[in-house]
Amino acid sequence: MKNLQNGFTIFLIIGSIVLLSFVWMKSKPHVTAKGVSKGFAVVELFTSEGCSSCPPADAAIATLLNKHIDKTYILSFHVDYWNRLGWKDVFSKQEYSARQQDYARSLSLQGVYTPQVIVNGTNEFVGSDENSLNKFISNGINNGSESNIKITAIRKNNFIEIHYDITGDQTLLLNSAIILPEATTQVKRGENGGRTLHHVNIVKEFKVSEAKGSGDLRMEISNELIEKPLKIIVYTQTKQNLKILGADEVDL
Repeated sequence: MKNLQNGFTIFLIIGSIVLLSFVWMKSKPHVTAKGVSKGFAVVELFTSEGCSSCPPADAAIATLLNKHIDKTYILSFHVDYWNRLGWKDVFSKQEYSARQQDYARSLSLQGVYTPQVIVNGTNEFVGSDENSLNKFISNGINNGSESNIKITAIRKNNFIEIHYDITGDQTLLLNSAIILPEATTQVKRGENGGRTLHHVNIVKEFKVSEAKGSGDLRMEISNELIEKPLKIIVYTQTKQNLKILGADEVDL
């Protein structure tokens, strides 16, 4: 009888351990191992130095960048439609405003605004909304990708030569960006007059071309950037709904 009781006690102990282990595994948040996930998140921020709502979004993007999350690619596009309101953003370009307009049409939005973030070409929200930022980045990283791209890049004088290889869907748009990792501006007029603004991953040059299975392209470096550290981010995108399918990044 004693042996039977001992056996039953051992059975209860083992059962409790198994149950607790199961509960722990169910409650443990899913974390993607660095370098293992095939998913990714391309984060496009549309911002402006002339917009008083934009600095919190710039700060959220900087915080995200400092986390060094694997397979996350951050691009800050400075739009130009705020320039007429007292302060010209030195990083702004009309083509970046046009890109935001393309997204507005693709996503059936009423119009454009800043700060706006678009993740993987399909999810948009206010750029300072860190909950949405974390949510959609996590979704992108954990969902896998339909088309992978790998790049190499070298600097030659005032040019960057890029080679890319794409697997999967190849009837895509190829977006190539020269990125300035960081910059600071003292804004003297406009909504942010008197403030010092810090920016990260600023898009300085942007080129859209037709993707092939593999290929080479060249991008020019402006004189102001020749002595500065730079990044190249290249990502593929469908022509129909602007969904982003793959991305890669190289530090230069």
